[in-house]
Amino acid sequence: MKKFLIYFFAFVFICFILPALLTKRDIINVSAVESSNTDITKEETPNENVEKYDYSNYSTIRLLHKKTGEIENVDLDSYLVNVVSSEMPASYELEALKAQAIVARTYTIYQIRNNSSKHENSDICDDSTCCQAWISKEDRLSRWDENLRDSYWQKIEQCVNETKGIIITYNNEPINAFFHSNSGGTTELPVNVWGGGSNLEYLQVVETAGEEGYSQYSSEVELTQEQLLEKLKEKYSDIEINFENADEIKILENTDSGRVKTIKFGNHELSGVETRTIFGLKSTNFEVTIQDNKIKFSVKGYGHGVGMSQTGANTMAKEGSTYEDIIKHFYVGVEVVNF
Repeated sequence: MKKFLIYFFAFVFICFILPALLTKRDIINVSAVESSNTDITKEETPNENVEKYDYSNYSTIRLLHKKTGEIENVDLDSYLVNVVSSEMPASYELEALKAQAIVARTYTIYQIRNNSSKHENSDICDDSTCCQAWISKEDRLSRWDENLRDSYWQKIEQCVNETKGIIITYNNEPINAFFHSNSGGTTELPVNVWGGGSNLEYLQVVETAGEEGYSQYSSEVELTQEQLLEKLKEKYSDIEINFENADEIKILENTDSGRVKTIKFGNHELSGVETRTIFGLKSTNFEVTIQDNKIKFSVKGYGHGVGMSQTGANTMAKEGSTYEDIIKHFYVGVEVVNF
């Protein structure tokens, strides 16, 4: 009888109790692994946006500060946060700011690869009239409303970090990614701004909708006859204008985008670009009217008009376009790729 009981309990233990114990142990081990993986994911996710991207030869750039002549070695993406905060309003949509970050990154790499002799011992400068605008974090924060400073800076950092490594290429090469504030409804060919040899296939005339609501869309410059002559004589001392003749000031030719290509001032013919410079116009997309003693330039847009319109990008983003949609609208036939 005792042997029977021993065999019986052994049978029960082996068939029922032991499997139950082993199953419970396995469940505990599996749960521990899942919990561990979850914790790792939670810890690693925030770090993905702050890890440095390996740009090979372009991870650190030499930035020339034009005013002081100082050359600073700076991480590329850190540099881009300062550029984007200077070049585009932080109030713009995320996708527009991401597009700006990619455009600025592409422009920077293009300059390093193609204009190495532009600045001695440096890759790029902080002067917007030469390269790209750049502003220090301290100066940028001081110009924003105090209650927006942290959120704006974090927003721009987010846009740069979430696009790390992404650039724009044409035929597998980084493009010369020009951009401007407001196209006035249509972008411009580079050849009409910088002259022969500067035309690029990916920079074509494209229409830009929804820019009218921005302050950069329209502006006016009004001068007296005397003021007009004075400004022109700084460049052309022999200029003569008979203001009694309606044809003495006349637009002779427009570009395909509608901007002024050639305009007549008395005995001289000037390009639209030169006219913009002389009179401080915001764009070459202008009309001229003469009334009494006044000459008025009515201007559309702000900037040279080549490449991406920033207000156009923001309008597209508001309507649901992604940064890739925006980029491929303003740069024809390009690819948006990981560097």
